[in-house]
Amino acid sequence: MGQYYYIEENGIHLVFMVSEKKEVFFLHCQKSAFRETVIAEKELEGYRLVEVQAAGEDQDDHHGAKYTGTLPGRRLLFERLLDDRTERGRLITIVQKDPVSGLFVKSRFLFTGAAAVVESWTVVENRGNESAGLTYISSFCLNGLTKSAGVPWDQAAELSVPSNSWYGEFQWKTNTLPQLGMYKVFQYSTKRLCYSSTGTWNSYEYLPMGYVSDTLTKEGWYFSIVHNGSWHWEIGDSRDQLYLQLSGPTEVENHWYRELLPGESFESVHAAIAMTTESFEDAVAQMMVWRRTMRRKNADNEKLPIIFNDFMNCLGGDPSEEKEYPLIDAAAEIGCEYFTIDAGWYARGSWWSRVGEWEPAKERWPNGIHKVLSYIREKGMIPGLWLEIEVMGIHCPIANQLPDDWFFMRHGKRVIDHGRYQLDFRNPAVREFADGVIRRLVEEYGAGYIKMDYNINAGIGTQRAADSAGDGLLSHNRAYLEWLDHIFIIYPDLIIENCGSGGMRINDALLTRHSIQSSSDQTEYTAYAAISAAAPAAVTPEQNAVWSYPLFDADLEQTAFNMVNAMTMRIHQSGHLARLAAENKVLIKEALDYYKGCRHLIGSSFPFWPLGMPAFDDKRFSLGFYNEECAHLALWRVEDEGDCVIIPLDGCKKKIREVRLVYPKDLPCSWEYRKKENCLAVSQPAKSARLFQIIYA
Repeated sequence: MGQYYYIEENGIHLVFMVSEKKEVFFLHCQKSAFRETVIAEKELEGYRLVEVQAAGEDQDDHHGAKYTGTLPGRRLLFERLLDDRTERGRLITIVQKDPVSGLFVKSRFLFTGAAAVVESWTVVENRGNESAGLTYISSFCLNGLTKSAGVPWDQAAELSVPSNSWYGEFQWKTNTLPQLGMYKVFQYSTKRLCYSSTGTWNSYEYLPMGYVSDTLTKEGWYFSIVHNGSWHWEIGDSRDQLYLQLSGPTEVENHWYRELLPGESFESVHAAIAMTTESFEDAVAQMMVWRRTMRRKNADNEKLPIIFNDFMNCLGGDPSEEKEYPLIDAAAEIGCEYFTIDAGWYARGSWWSRVGEWEPAKERWPNGIHKVLSYIREKGMIPGLWLEIEVMGIHCPIANQLPDDWFFMRHGKRVIDHGRYQLDFRNPAVREFADGVIRRLVEEYGAGYIKMDYNINAGIGTQRAADSAGDGLLSHNRAYLEWLDHIFIIYPDLIIENCGSGGMRINDALLTRHSIQSSSDQTEYTAYAAISAAAPAAVTPEQNAVWSYPLFDADLEQTAFNMVNAMTMRIHQSGHLARLAAENKVLIKEALDYYKGCRHLIGSSFPFWPLGMPAFDDKRFSLGFYNEECAHLALWRVEDEGDCVIIPLDGCKKKIREVRLVYPKDLPCSWEYRKKENCLAVSQPAKSARLFQIIYA
């Protein structure tokens, strides 16, 4: 039939086949070994290595809206396969050529570190004599997801999709494909399950991630589109099999079009795919290893300092010198190590549509903001400030003094969203302005922490100096990442938190740079528990910042519940500490003291969910973390009434000697470790949370 190329790395098997006609088919990408007999010759056409669609070309398939049968994608012919060892790892490159247009397409697969993860992307080079208008490029394209199941794909596959929203992040939902309306009705259909995001917020409805599995063979693929802008992915059927395609922006879904001139090249958005033959939890662990390997090296993810922030259930964006001093004293007293002044420090009144100058308001800081930040340092903490560097309010005093090329433009007008203009980081003057703001906050005011918020979605992009609005957005996204890299080179110890109204731009492109991620703006602590407990499926625990914000009139159970929400990851302490009852302060300090004794384990821990993935409508849920030294298990009871809950502990991966309640130690709870069944039986009060330590045998 053709020549086979077998690649094995980090337990992953890649198999490519080049036909006698020099067509390239991507037959296999999973942890189990390949068996040639599982693919019929009539199915081969569905296994194309890459899909590339150009303007003016046919899309030669009965496809509906699916990205199959693309041209010049279908005309591509094999040139060579390269197998290189680079600084980042083993890089496989398959080069194909379109004999008609002169386009060369390079499909790249990179293995970094030891994780069972492959990073995949596509490079298109125009070596022809005419320009080519690109409208779609797959970053990863794999057919035959259930080819070894022995049953039709709609009887084998399950899809897990991470729904995301303001106040409602990290909500994974798993369904069979028929439950989502997708059935095997013929050799192929026009049906697809597709998920996209358009704009500068790229996780406002879904995370750019997902998981698809063959429930019969246990093969699974956890994927992440490594991009901070628009993205698209789809699952569909082709030639009796089920495919997965991942990409950055597209023309149809995201208004992306790129005119590739002769001599030019274009690199697609990258995607990362973790593989398993066990479970979703194992795939999450593999992806977590990869995320830790790819992330910028930094001290923050080693030390995991406790951060106080004055916003949540506290000052709420209305800080002042007078209000801060009691909070600073209280935060230092309970053991916080960073103290961040959130939004409003620059405001002389209503500030939402006036942001952009980033100068302290004298009315709030009559003795200068540097004096307050110096006092924070005197109390043994490092000061931080809130910033939203990518926007400028429409009523900002300097906005009308700046040229239009500083901003996103569409139809000859500045793009406005929620009272703000979007700055265009392709412009060197914008980056120079942003440099100056960071320099002032760090070198003049003394900030060692910046909460980098972002509260708008600038939509499809900018038409200025771009082939399309979507391509303008893509170039801006990449310019912003380059600017971040530049800032971290200048200030390697500066902590910059990634925030977008909480979790509205959670993605691995930003999280390879930022050491800490805001998980949510959720203000109800019992609802926050479902967010916190599910978050490690998408963000490493040492990066995932969780608010703990007991109200000043909270009882002890409410305070403990808040603390357990955050204790297995990064603690963002808030609440009006200066007004809390003494017994609540003691309970908070108990949590922080325990955290300081075990936080060194967080960066090498992996999650498990004994009661399944948490959701808002669950009455009880749990989150565990295991490492080589011990394990921890957080257990929440949201319901008013309920019996003893039985928690299986197989996710710990090791034999267990005993289980201890470590927080809160003095509030009611009864538990028993049942060694024979390897489970934990727990009875706890209504609306309470508990943290256990699991000691290995």
